[in-house]
Amino acid sequence: MAFIMVYITCGNEESAQHISKSLIEEKLVACANMFPIQSGFRWEGDIVSEKEWVTILKTIPENWGAVKTRASELHPYDIPAIIKIEAEATAAYENWIRSETNGSPQA
Repeated sequence: MAFIMVYITCGNEESAQHISKSLIEEKLVACANMFPIQSGFRWEGDIVSEKEWVTILKTIPENWGAVKTRASELHPYDIPAIIKIEAEATAAYENWIRSETNGSPQA
């Protein structure tokens, strides 16, 4: 068994919370961790440094397509960073993620 983490950068805490809460309510993800970061990147020819927020969401691999689509719909950025990371955890934790995302009932 395995799960995925979805890494999403947001312009502010409110956006990170809105996306996270919506995906949890829709049972597309089991949980989210949110925290502030400092990002550096090239945008429209300039190198910029911005304060952003990251949300790391945990879900089952089968939900990746729906999470990617829904997060894109909710995200205010023109080109949001929505990145899938394959992960493994304890069987109990992975079972909990599956149960919270309608993957299968918790035993």
